[in-house]
Amino acid sequence: MQFREWDDIPEFMKNEDVKKYYEILRKKRFSLKVKRFFDVTASFVLILFLSPVFLILSVWIKTDSKGPVYFKQERVTQYGRKFSIFKFRTMVINADRTGSLVTVQNDSRITAVGRKIRKYRLDEIPQLFNILAGDMSFVGTRPEVRKYVEEYSDEMKATLLLPAGVTSEASIRYKDEDELLKDAVDVDEVYIQKILPEKMRWNLRAIRRFSLPGELSTMVRTVFHVLA
Repeated sequence: MQFREWDDIPEFMKNEDVKKYYEILRKKRFSLKVKRFFDVTASFVLILFLSPVFLILSVWIKTDSKGPVYFKQERVTQYGRKFSIFKFRTMVINADRTGSLVTVQNDSRITAVGRKIRKYRLDEIPQLFNILAGDMSFVGTRPEVRKYVEEYSDEMKATLLLPAGVTSEASIRYKDEDELLKDAVDVDEVYIQKILPEKMRWNLRAIRRFSLPGELSTMVRTVFHVLA
């Protein structure tokens, strides 16, 4: 994770709304370096510690349904850079080509094992490798697919000043997002018009109030909400 000078930021992000958030983060560069150090150290330790879990889940997924153990999809992170996000596969093969890019409650594309894994967010564990590589952070705006990023307002683009995250305040408050979308006729439209703006409101608030203790609190609260 590298915080760039304003002149080095992609042109599509250069607007007055983003500049305000940039100035807030510019004053916290040291904290951002500490954040990256924590991400690298913690992700490396967790990958080693959770290696037995990786093995168990891999075997479970492979014996439950046809397809690869891991699901890979292109997402967008800091400064609009594309990267491949990794998750344990919880849906049938090519599920992203046979429906919406977001998942709804009782989605028929989710496998039997996938439903159990998703309940406790175990499908997100492989993102530790994304964090180690610098594509993501433990805390930050969840990475969206290009289709949704193209719908960002000028202010929303400020979330791309930092790497995408595994969890956030928005993730906690919208952990049952699939339930909110279950009755939608056009899932993508409802997500873009109603849910995305609300989630981004929390993400932008997090940037304005960025602090290391605050991020640690978000991580702890995420664990409690997942287990609740």
